[in-house]
Amino acid sequence: MRRAYVDSNVILRFLTGDPPEMAAQAHALFEAVEQGEVTLVLDDIVVAETVWVLQSFYGYPHDDIARVLQELFSHKGLEADDKPGLLAALHLFAEKNVDFADALVAVHMERRGMREIFSFDRHFDRLPGIIRLSPGE
Repeated sequence: MRRAYVDSNVILRFLTGDPPEMAAQAHALFEAVEQGEVTLVLDDIVVAETVWVLQSFYGYPHDDIARVLQELFSHKGLEADDKPGLLAALHLFAEKNVDFADALVAVHMERRGMREIFSFDRHFDRLPGIIRLSPGE
């Protein structure tokens, strides 16, 4: 079976159908994944870029982005170094209305047993178990 990384532009074409000719190719690829012919490997940065484009360019709300990506990434034909971590970050992204990158950092912190982060970003204040410290402290 073929195994390859997938870039955010392919995921975006698959999800948005835009532009149609690229979307058709993306749909064919994901059909091959569904049939077990191809395994796609996700990288955290690809997921972050996908979330950012869906939010900033297409204007989709956090809840919709998280729901669609959680469903897509739950498929056994998509692999990631830490798929449960990506899914948890998507959950925090939607539930706590924070940037996806912040949610992903919080998940990585939890995995390392860390609770404190130096940041000016107040989104971290919304995340359970995270203590945001001002760099001036």
